[in-house]
Amino acid sequence: MIKKCCPPPIERDQVKKKEISVSVLQNTSSTGYRHHENMIEMAGGEFLMGTADPESFIEDGEGPVRPVQLKPFYIDRYAVTNAQFQEFILETGYITDAERYGWSFVFHLFVSDEMKRSIQNVVQQTPWWYQVDGACWKHPEGRDSSIVNRMEHPVVHVSWNDAQAYCSWSGKRLLTEAEWEYAARGGLIQKKYPWGDILTPMGKHSCNIWQGVFPTLDLGNDGFIGTAPVDAYAPNHYGLYNMVGNVWEWCSDWFTNRHLGEEIVIDPKGPRTGDEKVIKGGSYLCHKSYCNRYRVAARSHNTVDSSTGHMGFRCAADL
Repeated sequence: MIKKCCPPPIERDQVKKKEISVSVLQNTSSTGYRHHENMIEMAGGEFLMGTADPESFIEDGEGPVRPVQLKPFYIDRYAVTNAQFQEFILETGYITDAERYGWSFVFHLFVSDEMKRSIQNVVQQTPWWYQVDGACWKHPEGRDSSIVNRMEHPVVHVSWNDAQAYCSWSGKRLLTEAEWEYAARGGLIQKKYPWGDILTPMGKHSCNIWQGVFPTLDLGNDGFIGTAPVDAYAPNHYGLYNMVGNVWEWCSDWFTNRHLGEEIVIDPKGPRTGDEKVIKGGSYLCHKSYCNRYRVAARSHNTVDSSTGHMGFRCAADL
């Protein structure tokens, strides 16, 4: 059985949704992209995608190892921050899926005692996830929480739909899974992490994940419990920060666990249709004893309107 720290997709079409008409302003920046100063140009080229690592989850479709050819593209150096997402909201009036539904998933250790008294739903398969009323991007742990002191942390409680809306406003797009993995590898060939094969080289933490006993005790030995600032830790060889750990990142691809092997694939974009979108990178909740998806080849998936306190995104753009 595959162990996942993420809550399962919820049939939200069975939940009453606030009908709010929204429109997203198109980007009007003279440069073509919002916050273009934080973008890095990827040269593209051929790389080996996937893994044959014994730690990989075959059912997730992490393998086989396969050659992929990519054209050049731009990528955000960091995940989108609360400050950037707030700028988008203030300019457009956009309402996120979590706000429309009136709730989102919050990890149990972050829910206040007052909020716990009003909790009505806990995910049976993953009981550490609470369905918290009022939880959204600006209230990450529920109505009694704030992002005031976390403006440079990655925005969370954003669905794939929300990420797409931000990308439209910013003049950018979501990364394909192939682009994401190419960028995360930082030019290293078939390494487990963006910096190599050792999780803590020379005893130094390189990403924000769980230390301790999941899901009851996070020791925070890496310096953080919950999200970390988007520029925490050293970047990979391409200058990209937090490609693994911290928050899961939405990709543009529909999820499949079947891939072509051997023959080189050029600029793959995933299946034409599907039920769920790919997420990559793992999060601050990942631990080797349970999830172990903070490896560059690891992958998971969720429905386009799902949101949690550990899913975010970064943007890409065509040259």
